[in-house]
Amino acid sequence: MIRTLAITHSHDIKVGIPLDEIQMSDYAWLWVDFNAPTTEESLLLDTHFHFHPLAVEDCMYVLQRPKLDFYGDLQFLVLHALNPDTLHAEEVDLFLGPDLLVSFHQRELPEIDEAWAQIVQHAHDRKIWSRGPIACAYTMIDMMVDRYFPSLYSIEDELAELESQGGNESVEELMSQVFNLRGRLLKLRRTIVPMRDLMYRIINSQHVQSSGEHKVYFADIYDHLLKLTDMIEADREMTADLRDSYISVNSNRMNAIMKTLTVITTIFMPLTLIAGIYGMNFVNMPELHFQYGYAAVMAFMFLLGGGMVMWFIRRGWFK
Repeated sequence: MIRTLAITHSHDIKVGIPLDEIQMSDYAWLWVDFNAPTTEESLLLDTHFHFHPLAVEDCMYVLQRPKLDFYGDLQFLVLHALNPDTLHAEEVDLFLGPDLLVSFHQRELPEIDEAWAQIVQHAHDRKIWSRGPIACAYTMIDMMVDRYFPSLYSIEDELAELESQGGNESVEELMSQVFNLRGRLLKLRRTIVPMRDLMYRIINSQHVQSSGEHKVYFADIYDHLLKLTDMIEADREMTADLRDSYISVNSNRMNAIMKTLTVITTIFMPLTLIAGIYGMNFVNMPELHFQYGYAAVMAFMFLLGGGMVMWFIRRGWFK
């Protein structure tokens, strides 16, 4: 689907004008949104707008890293929206000119719909939309970045809950949850860090058709991305601390178990030796005919085992 939004020189808005009926001289600027376009509609990037073939190729094929390219007076931006369910990046391509903005995305995105609705709602605010398509591009990018926060907040809530209930689950379950959270944080990082670098390039580039006033708005987006990056790094450190803590707890638990088994084995070793000696089937064993031999051996084994237990306690082996 292709939808169009045009702002006239008198700052009136016209929506839904067919592409073949648009005369650019009649409008101050134009936004054309390729919203989950068909193959035939996608070809209009080349046949109607005559964009650079490399930029058109980037729109059609594999997910590109966020970037900024220049083709004459036209800037080509690759942006990443975030799928909140899978945390995978959704590519959004922008062609930004002095009086033209073309957005291209293979799937319907609520961020673009919200930006579209906001522009239509404030269409008569000349102070805003007289700035041209750059203000529209800023609105879209701002909407995308704002949608990063809920996913990260959700992970932070799970981290806080995991830290508070750490003693109520097995170490295996806790470790599984920690590694799941680290994987989700890594997905977010792969989306947010390249977007941060792109915003840094935009606000420091002399080629982007933007006044200092507009760069202030893009700097605000950059600040949001910096905050998101810091939050991700802090959360990754927290998951690393939790992982190390769980490993230490598990290691101490195993050491305690091995210590207990070692003590038990040590106590029964001499008792087993005595039982083994008197379990042999030699005929000439004088003690076998002693009337009180059994009681004497059992008493000796009891005293030996008890003495070893007392000695281990004094040595602190049971602490």
